[in-house]
Amino acid sequence: MLANKEGQKIPNVIFKTRQNDEFADLSSEQLFAGKTVVVFSLPGAYTPTCSATHLPRFNELAETLKANGVDEIVCLSVNDAFVMDAWKEHQEAENITLIPDGNGEFTEKMGMLVDKSDLGFGMRSWRYSMLVKDGVIEKQFIEPEVPGDPFEVSDADTLLDYINPNAVKPQDVALFSRPGCPFCAKAKALLEENGHRYEEILLGSHAKLRTLRAMTGKETVPQVFINGELIGDSEALADYFAK
Repeated sequence: MLANKEGQKIPNVIFKTRQNDEFADLSSEQLFAGKTVVVFSLPGAYTPTCSATHLPRFNELAETLKANGVDEIVCLSVNDAFVMDAWKEHQEAENITLIPDGNGEFTEKMGMLVDKSDLGFGMRSWRYSMLVKDGVIEKQFIEPEVPGDPFEVSDADTLLDYINPNAVKPQDVALFSRPGCPFCAKAKALLEENGHRYEEILLGSHAKLRTLRAMTGKETVPQVFINGELIGDSEALADYFAK
């Protein structure tokens, strides 16, 4: 059975990280002492659930977590420093500190080291998340011990809801645009003025005209979606914010 360590101090280990193209030791004390830290641990960099959902959502909610008292957000995996650094760059996870537990020492002391040799992974971390205050585990969300790779309770939203169930989460915003489009520039300015981060989908680079047509029924840009709702062009967006 996987151990829940709420109320206990985090393990004292040395992580082998990379700084300025050299190996650099980072201790648990340096990482956790005097801080409120969110940790989420996962089976491996570049793996499907970890790359598509687990890491990206923590990255999206990082500012909200920090606005609710979190000093640092740490992603931990039994991978080496080179892999973790490359994955961070690939994921554009600028809000997350990725920590390599290459030898699995921290994970083993947490009671979360599991054998995934059937997948050719060797020993890896079970998926979990936790809230650590000044080196003491306040809350831990451990995925159920069922076959496969369950992902039910260690997600970013569950942890944020524990910290503050009334926290205001960022809206999901997407913007179809073209390079050099002045109306697109106006839409982006409106979004930024109203505190919205957005994903820009460039026609020609990221999507084709028929994709825009299929999703919006229109052929002009910009076209803005907020939380799955089509708002429309820059004028419609201005009206949306005016209301």
